[in-house]
Amino acid sequence: MASDASEPAADGRGQRTLALLDKAIEAQSPLVRKNIARARQRNPEATPEQVIRNLERMYVSALAGTGAAVGGTAAAPGVGTGVALALSAGEAFSSLELSALFALSIAEVHGIPLHEVERRRTIVMGVMLGGTGSTTITKVAERTGQHWGRQVVAKVPAETLRQINKVLGRNFITKYGTKQGIIVLGRVAPFGIGAVIGGGANAAVATFTVKAARRAFGPPPASWHG
Repeated sequence: MASDASEPAADGRGQRTLALLDKAIEAQSPLVRKNIARARQRNPEATPEQVIRNLERMYVSALAGTGAAVGGTAAAPGVGTGVALALSAGEAFSSLELSALFALSIAEVHGIPLHEVERRRTIVMGVMLGGTGSTTITKVAERTGQHWGRQVVAKVPAETLRQINKVLGRNFITKYGTKQGIIVLGRVAPFGIGAVIGGGANAAVATFTVKAARRAFGPPPASWHG
C-alpha cells in the first residue's frame, strides 16, 4: 500500500516503522465490526458507552498479556538474546495491530467514517501519539475545540488529512521508531525481570492509549448511529 505518511521518513528505519503501521491498519480495518460484536457478546443490548468500556478492557488486557508473554519467554533459561529480540520484534507488530484495532473500533462506535485510508491513519496515529497528536491535528486543520476525532477526522477533506498525516508520520517515527530498541533490550533482562518489564510497559502504553482515545472522541454517543 502506498503511504503518503512515509514521505517524511528519510531513513530506512522510519519507512519500516510507517510500513508496519500501514500493514497493521490494513489488516485490522476489516475486523472492526467483529471486534465491536465481541464487545457486545454478553449483552447485545449494550449501550455505546458500555461497549466502549468493554473495548477498553479487552485492549488493555490483550496488550498487557502480549508484553508479559514475550518478556517471560525472553527471560527463560536457554533462550538466547537473538531469539528474544526476534520475539520482541514480532510482538511489536502484534501490539501495533491491537492498538490500530482499538482506535478504529472506538471511532466506529462514535460513528466516525472509516472508508478512507487517510482517515484511518489519522485516527490511529493521533490516538497513539496522545497530546502530541491532538495538537498537530488541530493546528494543521486550523480548527479549535475539543475531541478532534469528531471535529476534524469526520469533517475535513482528504487533502487536509494527507497534510496532517505527513506531520503525524514524523512524530510517530520519533516516538515508536527510535525507542523500540530500548524497550526490546529491557525485555531480555535475566531472572524473569523481562516478564515484569514487558507486561508493565505494555499496560502503561495501553492505559495511555485509552486516555488519548477518550480525549479524542469525547463522551460516548447516547444511542447507536445509523
